[in-house]
Amino acid sequence: MAGKVTILLGAIAATAMLSACDRNKEPQLLNVKANTDGPDEFAILPNKPLTQPEDYSALPQPTPGGSNRADLTPISDATLALGGNPAGGISDGGLVNHVSRYGRDGTIREQLASEDLEFRRQNDGRLLERIFNVNVYYKAYRNQSLDQYSELERLRRLGVRTVSAPPEGVEAAE
Repeated sequence: MAGKVTILLGAIAATAMLSACDRNKEPQLLNVKANTDGPDEFAILPNKPLTQPEDYSALPQPTPGGSNRADLTPISDATLALGGNPAGGISDGGLVNHVSRYGRDGTIREQLASEDLEFRRQNDGRLLERIFNVNVYYKAYRNQSLDQYSELERLRRLGVRTVSAPPEGVEAAE
């Protein structure tokens, strides 16, 4: 009887270990689940102030999914507020020219994506962290993080006005 229990426990342990070794999917360092049915907070645009029509009988019939009298062009308004051109999207030629003055690589996005994928494959956590879906994002990217307090002090010594920061030792909410 003890032999059968040992074999059963060994089979369960082997199955758990092999299931944790699946390398066909991309490693996920930050375990964020975005599959909820909640609202998209980035799709919400503020409305213009409500106005009272002069004649209520002259109002058009409601059109579900259509435009509304208070916000005739919400996407163009938001684009303009962000510094873009409503006819051509959000762009700032001066900024683009300045940051690309020494040249630019048209394949930088693909290069960074492949380098980050390789980094995530090398830093996707230990066996039990993967089995129990533990978040290893902050540990993996720790060496690439900016020390916010030393940078804050450096900027203050240079006379740069900075916003306040939480006291050292107090972790920000994750």
